[in-house]
Amino acid sequence: MACKKIFIAATGQHCGKTTISLSLMHLARKKYDRVGFVKPIGPKCIEYNGLTMDMDAAMMASVYSLESDAHLMSPMTITPGSTREFLDGKITPETPRALISSAIRKLEQRYDFLIIEGAGHGGVGSVVGVNNAQVATMVGAPVLMVTNGGIGSVIDAVELNLALYEREKADVRVIMVNKLVPEKRESSLAYLKKAFAGTGLLVTSAFDYSPILAHPTLQHVAEMLGPALKGNPADKSRICHTIQLGAASSQRVIDHLEESTLLIVTSSRDELIVTASSLHHIPDFRKRLAGLVISGRAPMSRITRQILDDSKIPYIRIEETSSEVFYRLREHVSKIGPDDVEKIELINSISERYIDFKVIDALL
Repeated sequence: MACKKIFIAATGQHCGKTTISLSLMHLARKKYDRVGFVKPIGPKCIEYNGLTMDMDAAMMASVYSLESDAHLMSPMTITPGSTREFLDGKITPETPRALISSAIRKLEQRYDFLIIEGAGHGGVGSVVGVNNAQVATMVGAPVLMVTNGGIGSVIDAVELNLALYEREKADVRVIMVNKLVPEKRESSLAYLKKAFAGTGLLVTSAFDYSPILAHPTLQHVAEMLGPALKGNPADKSRICHTIQLGAASSQRVIDHLEESTLLIVTSSRDELIVTASSLHHIPDFRKRLAGLVISGRAPMSRITRQILDDSKIPYIRIEETSSEVFYRLREHVSKIGPDDVEKIELINSISERYIDFKVIDALL
């Protein structure tokens, strides 16, 4: 049986391509024995098992036990200096195409269904001569384009991206609207289907907007801020729904904690740190406080540090000011990683309710 392929495109960053890829991996594995993944253009790279890989490809390799093919799953990585090397002629225009084509040909021989995830909007990759639209055409994969929820903004974003895909003669077949406002879901989809009627494009839906999927885990917060996460390692996948500054009195801060709050507290606030640490063993309190970010240059007292460490409450110690940390976290957009067990299990479970894989599969 020939390998079926699908190219997951998007109208921009943070539309939920990786969430959709995870969903399709889960759903496709219910029908196909061998399901693979590749991220042809990798703009955000990490080290994984000795390889420099795009972080999404590494995550898929880890979650779905695809380590044996990891060397093929991120064929063209864009690392610092790649742009200049390409423009200076040190990377030839043929190199990215050859790397991507070779990897996908080999993966097609190993899998019955191959998910090819793009990077950002259609034009990403142009700097090295292979944007998403060109890759989709080059590998002959039908395109599913993910977009954020809405009506007017969706139409504008899709039309802008479609122009490039059409220029490159890519085969766009599905528009998938993600992060829908639940109470507007049916109305938004009805109007979008009207807008694209007669184009031959299937307009379908993905997930409703979910704070659980949108908010970062403690591990993500630690990776973004830099210092290691201390405390109980089992808590690293806790999701932080709220970020709160611990500026008021200890009693007031504790009383006003919302569910799964990440509390930013200045290192000189010994009484608040001790109170939070002392209450950590109480189940109801643990639900409301996911962890602490202890900021500032002032040292904690020895006894405060001892109480903090003995409690096993998750915390990150950083020298930046509370306001600087708060601003950085508020600007942060969460990415899904291999350690986000809670998020991945949720995606897999609700994908069966939200995404009609049979319809998508029939179009390929």
